[in-house]
Amino acid sequence: MSMQFLNHLQFWKKPEQPNVASPQRRASLKVKMLGQYEILREIGRGSMGVVYLGWDRLNRRDAALKTMSLASEFDQHALEDAKARFMREAEFLDTLNHPNIVDFYSAGEEHGLAYIAMEFLRGVELTEYTKPGSLLPLPTLLEIMERAAEALGYAHEQKIVHRDVKPGNIMYDAGSNVIKMADFGISRLTNLSRTRTGVVLGSPYYMSPEQVVGDKVNGQSDLFSLGATFYQLVTGHLPFKGETDMQVMYSITQDPTPDISTIRPDLPQGIRAIIHRALAKNKAERFNNGYEMAQAIRRCALAL
Repeated sequence: MSMQFLNHLQFWKKPEQPNVASPQRRASLKVKMLGQYEILREIGRGSMGVVYLGWDRLNRRDAALKTMSLASEFDQHALEDAKARFMREAEFLDTLNHPNIVDFYSAGEEHGLAYIAMEFLRGVELTEYTKPGSLLPLPTLLEIMERAAEALGYAHEQKIVHRDVKPGNIMYDAGSNVIKMADFGISRLTNLSRTRTGVVLGSPYYMSPEQVVGDKVNGQSDLFSLGATFYQLVTGHLPFKGETDMQVMYSITQDPTPDISTIRPDLPQGIRAIIHRALAKNKAERFNNGYEMAQAIRRCALAL
């Protein structure tokens, strides 16, 4: 590995795995209400902490509640400032209003838990379609990628960068043909404490080169991540691999963009070109914005 790359690694360390047996985790399961939301059951664990299915008593609807224990992230001296910053970051999510982005409902802090309430989604994560034997039909995949690129273009206009685009953050309901991008801004909220030590959050397999080395990211970083997602969904393989996170990140920053035709020689040239451009190491060589990428995908779909 190059010394330059190894020097960059001082900006990154693997986020600690949630301690499911910690007192904070056990206590959170006893919570019955968060604001206007009745806690029904735990439905997962994400980058913030525990995720619950809640019932919005005021608006009579289901909601997904993503929670984070600020008290476990900050000492008492910094806690009040952290709460204020959390709410300011959450307010940014309220500016997003797009048919392919999960709706934000509200945010608050109660019982020692900061929480974000958002639309509860039906359907499955696109991770269900990332294996060679379970790939989506190409026309369906192109429609999903087009809508995802459009959603990113819109979000970037609002000055919001996702920072963790991956198959697990794109929901697809085949029955209703609904596509939703989830967890916009969650990495900013989770970053409130961890950026102090330079941690770069996100799934290493989908990180952009600038994200790996801790540089400032913009919308084109998300487009790289969408390109990596596109690559996996069309081939059943990740574009950048390694036995460790460090090896994956080295590959992202140093190795040439993989030739997709070695796996899918039948793939139309236009699609190969889109993915190759999205995965350019130099962000200036990527699409200028999500709308431009969506337009290129749309042209490919019409040519099928």
